[in-house]
Amino acid sequence: MAFESFSAFIAMEGHGPYVWTCYGVFFVLMAGLMIWSQRRRSATMDACRRNYERQAQGQQRAARPTATFTRVEVSQD
Repeated sequence: MAFESFSAFIAMEGHGPYVWTCYGVFFVLMAGLMIWSQRRRSATMDACRRNYERQAQGQQRAARPTATFTRVEVSQD
């Protein structure tokens, strides 16, 4: 499909507003999706990092016994 001028290309025989609006909406939604995905990724990575650090601190605490338990012999008479 060849157009005689750039303005004819923009107008697209009367279909230009619909076509260019669709392109605009597509690019705006794609940009929004990319921004949303990046924010969700960084939030997930931060949550995983906090969870990993919490587990590492829990293992350090688990290394020290907090209570001692002695075995009790129960006789059955």
